[in-house]
Amino acid sequence: MATFTLSATLPRSYDDAVEAVRAALGEQGFGILTEIDLKATLKTKLDVDVAPQVILGACRPALAHEALSVDPSIAAVLPCNVVVRALDEGTTLVEAFDPDAMMGLADNAALHAVAADAKQRLNAALAALTQEI
Repeated sequence: MATFTLSATLPRSYDDAVEAVRAALGEQGFGILTEIDLKATLKTKLDVDVAPQVILGACRPALAHEALSVDPSIAAVLPCNVVVRALDEGTTLVEAFDPDAMMGLADNAALHAVAADAKQRLNAALAALTQEI
């Protein structure tokens, strides 16, 4: 099965992990543009219970600008989605959409360079999360 995410499993609570992910992304120059609380949304809309999880729409403005300069249609796949999901009381999974998978949608060398930069920064953020434990 092909993978389309970069991931890290953290031995920490969901709330601690969300805080750590925000900090790690910030250290890589990403800001959070959007936040979707899936647990609350699915409870409200469908009256179903799921594990605590949030989708963070992360954006590094310089990378977004560079990608948009190459192909304005790339905006359809921005920002970078990063999901933080509780697996149990003390374990949390962090997944980010792999920019290389996104490049399967576009055949443009300049966009591949931007995606490589974004991937390196997302991997660095995930690595920092696992190193600080």
